[in-house]
Amino acid sequence: MVNVYASRVVRQRFSPFAGNPFFERFFGGPGPTRERVEQSLGSGVIVGEEGIVVTNYHVIEGAEDIQVALADRREYQASVILADARTDLAVLRIDPEGDVLPALAFGDSDALAVGDLVLAIGDPFGVGQTVTSGIVSALARTQVGASDYQFFIQTDAAINPGNSGGALVTIDGQLIGINSSIVSSSGGNVGIGFAIPSNMVRLVVEGALGDGIRRPWFGAQGDAVTAEIARSLGLSRPVGVVISQVYPQSAAGEAGLRRGDIVIAIDDFEVNDPQGLNYRVATRQPGDLITVGFLRDGMERQARVRVNLPPDENRDELLLTGRNPLGGARVANVTPALADEMQLDFFLAGVVITEIEGGSDASRFGFRTGDIIRQVNGVDIASPGALQIALDASDGWDISALRGNRTMSVSIR
Repeated sequence: MVNVYASRVVRQRFSPFAGNPFFERFFGGPGPTRERVEQSLGSGVIVGEEGIVVTNYHVIEGAEDIQVALADRREYQASVILADARTDLAVLRIDPEGDVLPALAFGDSDALAVGDLVLAIGDPFGVGQTVTSGIVSALARTQVGASDYQFFIQTDAAINPGNSGGALVTIDGQLIGINSSIVSSSGGNVGIGFAIPSNMVRLVVEGALGDGIRRPWFGAQGDAVTAEIARSLGLSRPVGVVISQVYPQSAAGEAGLRRGDIVIAIDDFEVNDPQGLNYRVATRQPGDLITVGFLRDGMERQARVRVNLPPDENRDELLLTGRNPLGGARVANVTPALADEMQLDFFLAGVVITEIEGGSDASRFGFRTGDIIRQVNGVDIASPGALQIALDASDGWDISALRGNRTMSVSIR
């Protein structure tokens, strides 16, 4: 276990008249910029004897300087190999100058059972390296942390601020999780802590040391089966994810899934919500074969399919030019791969803004990265080229765009 110290410079504008109602009224605009250094403390785990360290993304987010301190008080400058906000994991590298560092071996988090004894290792409140013990309280916890792939090991081993990024290990010394978050009304330990499973951590580390993270894609959307849905379908209990949409060129499409099917298992692991389904697919490698268990018309079925990366044909990225409200915006067709990168609904149609140049017309008119342009002057936009043509064809624009779940209409003359 190591300590991770991250420093970042925060720049804030302040007003010398703050707090004085009279002067604030007349002179209270933004003042000069003031800089201060913000520091955070977390923990990390050595997973490669040559100096590979894994920690939480939120520990090093925005950091300009990262120091790693070993248990024997040696300190090293660390560089970031990969920072993945979607899993809340970061992989660092330190140079041990020829020394071989003690590294933890990965265990199989899928082999855990509720009641297994575990140890949490970290630096709570900065008091020094600390080991606490407990049991696995629950598995496959979802909707409890800052991760797109919300699928956590729950433990009652004491985890406190400063433990983030530390190791959750089995009693035989294998890494089976990275401590990530707690549930607490006071900020201290109340016996409910969460760790990212080692099988996800291993995937991120392998991606950092290889060609990057390559997450397979299932290609279907759905919702957890509720008690009411289970009763209406004649199920004995709520289980699985009822499918609402299937992308044709995807693992789900090749499995023959269709609307109304209920996915109940991936490789014999029970699935109870979309997060669990996404996790089971995301921890496989592109090209792997998986077994999908599903219900159709009350009958249980299985399909053996190969998971692959989301397709990216016809992205057609384009920088919009000219004197128009979207000048300086880079746009592209919404492909499944781009939707995955930008965390968009991959069934959306339209052209998405992928980047906006500072000081451009698009920036000045308030457009943002992630906005999806649907129409210009009543004409449906089917491609980046069609959008450029529609913008060039007029000196007045009625633009319909989607931002999140909200449709915006903008008129510019």
